[in-house]
Amino acid sequence: MKTVIFYENNPEATMEQFMEVYPKHQENEDKFVKAGKVLGIGPFSVPGEGAMGIFTDLESAEEFVKGDPFVQEGLVAKVTYRQWHDELL
Repeated sequence: MKTVIFYENNPEATMEQFMEVYPKHQENEDKFVKAGKVLGIGPFSVPGEGAMGIFTDLESAEEFVKGDPFVQEGLVAKVTYRQWHDELL
């Protein structure tokens, strides 16, 4: 079952802090994309609103979050996991 993650930014984190950590975050993201474990990922259109990602399974989503420098550096205040049935209606 696919899993969607939602990131809520730490309200005290600045864009400069995110950009400083971004290259490490991108390395982590690239690893999951190349492995076919992430189907879509990125920030919301309004700066500061957070981000979301769609993963092939819960284990991949948890592994991604555990290794994400944005989370490790405290730039993300909250992570929400939602398992998703993506059946066509």
